[in-house]
Amino acid sequence: MSHDHADHGHSHSHDDDAAWKHDGVRVVAANQLDANTAQTPGMNRAAAINFARVGAQKLWAGTVTIHADAKTGAHHHGHLESVIYVVRGRARMRWGEKLEFTAEAGPGDFIYVPPFVPHQEINASATEPLECVLCRSDGEAVAVNLDIEPVEKPESVLWVDPTHPHGGV
Repeated sequence: MSHDHADHGHSHSHDDDAAWKHDGVRVVAANQLDANTAQTPGMNRAAAINFARVGAQKLWAGTVTIHADAKTGAHHHGHLESVIYVVRGRARMRWGEKLEFTAEAGPGDFIYVPPFVPHQEINASATEPLECVLCRSDGEAVAVNLDIEPVEKPESVLWVDPTHPHGGV
């Protein structure tokens, strides 16, 4: 029996179905996340999807929690691009050579961090944890912790994109 997937240009035989049973879709349960990943002081990262866990070649995904009234150390993620999705709480991001820029994001917001950008995540709440989902553009975690003396008062920056050319929250 052959299954054709003309819309993707792929086909496979019935024999492939047995391999796909274990090499196809993977579900990683919330209680199976792996905290044995690159860490930065002030946060707890846990891997869900990476090369070691599921064989992911081009991405890393997991969670990050920053405790109430806490902040991370300054760091960057080498050549990787990162996307942070805020699930709960209020994130204050600082970035730049002296962490001189800042912006905030709340539940439902996405944050993009380009390669090699020094940054710091801050939980803007003194009482509630900040919980986020994190995705990176490689199957292995990279976190380069930095020793940066931050500026006293960072400059507030609005997110600017084609939909919000004058900046948004």
